Amino acid sequence: MRQSYKVAVVGGGFAGLVTARELKREGLLVTVFEKADHVGGIWLYNSRVETDLLGLDPNREIVHSSLYRSLRVNLPRQIMGFMDYPFMKKEGGDPRTFPGHEEVLKFLEDFVRDFRLMELIRFGHEVVRVELTDEARHTWVVESRTRETESRWESKEELFEAVVICNGKHTEPKIAEFPGRDAWPGLQMHSHSYRTPEQFENKIVVLIGNGSSAKDILKEISPLASQVHQAIRGPDSQLKRLENHDNAWQHSMIECARKDGKVVFQDGSIVDADVIIHCTGYKFHFPFLRSNGTVTVDDNRVGPLYKHVFPPSLAPWLSFVALPYKAVPSIVMESQAKWVAKVLSGKVKLPTQAEMADSVEELYRLMEKSGRPKHLTHTLQQDKFEYENWLATQLDIRPPERWKEIMFFFMEKIKSYYGDKYRDAWDVDKWIQEVDCSN
Repeated sequence: MRQSYKVAVVGGGFAGLVTARELKREGLLVTVFEKADHVGGIWLYNSRVETDLLGLDPNREIVHSSLYRSLRVNLPRQIMGFMDYPFMKKEGGDPRTFPGHEEVLKFLEDFVRDFRLMELIRFGHEVVRVELTDEARHTWVVESRTRETESRWESKEELFEAVVICNGKHTEPKIAEFPGRDAWPGLQMHSHSYRTPEQFENKIVVLIGNGSSAKDILKEISPLASQVHQAIRGPDSQLKRLENHDNAWQHSMIECARKDGKVVFQDGSIVDADVIIHCTGYKFHFPFLRSNGTVTVDDNRVGPLYKHVFPPSLAPWLSFVALPYKAVPSIVMESQAKWVAKVLSGKVKLPTQAEMADSVEELYRLMEKSGRPKHLTHTLQQDKFEYENWLATQLDIRPPERWKEIMFFFMEKIKSYYGDKYRDAWDVDKWIQEVDCSN
């Protein structure tokens, strides 16, 4: 392969920026399309929320960021940086090991400056169509639009030989399903549209979910709310008062919601609620991609994708970076970006189309045989080490340090031990030294 392919990158967040750097390093001609007027993607805080707080209206104007104003990272900065660009504490910045979101944005701004990526980025350009127009010459049209006035947009089409999709996975809300949801008279919203706690003062709030955002929001609204009722799945879901909270209870999932405003839980308890907050995650969404059914999203499985990156019949000219869950984001996205860049530059070869398709089918067969649901296709869990090491082998680089692998799974124990104070109570540097000394 020659090294002067024109490559479009969709998205200017964490994944898009590291992908742009790797493509540039390989001598490819890179254009990054970013809808916002600044880098950062999900890490660019926006106080605005969507008009449809549940995110169900397909015609709503999308607000990309899911950040709430008080958000702090839930992974230590030691594993959030890149291989040759660590997330260091800087003078005048947030010195905490688990800093606020502003510090992450500053890290990305410094990354763009230090690797001279700004000249590659088209700000205010929303991608509305990506389509293969000439299969023989692998020519893709990327149509983007810019806002000229409040009511007028200007569209432009450009041709590229490859497209890398890095538009993130925390923008299209996934909503809990339960009888009576649509007729329930109170306020419903997804955590995507949560910013500050003031609107929940003296309210009775039902919060669905038990992930990081659910725990953060519960902690933040409970001092103001009249009551908070958390609905969770799993064997530990039972009616009980939550520790360190006088006005918060944990329940099993919602059985139904009634037109009179009452919410009934599967444990038999009933509350007369004002608000339901869905902290229920997100789903993959590529409304701009027109692939004639070659790439689909089915129950949050994006496929078929070889190793979560390349559609076999369109490789290497279409690729995705940063789809996997339950992995250290920076490690996986940087390795995927390096792989895509080296494949496009000709330094690394892919298997044949048939071999890639067989690999995908084998993954699907193993998942079905083990009873693993389709929506967990891109959730690595215990497979993360094998996947990260596989990528390192393709790139002929050292795999991630052992302490990084251990830390990722040790985090749940840390959170359980320290509770919601884990960000400030855990001495991460000391822990790393102890792990290094033991190996």
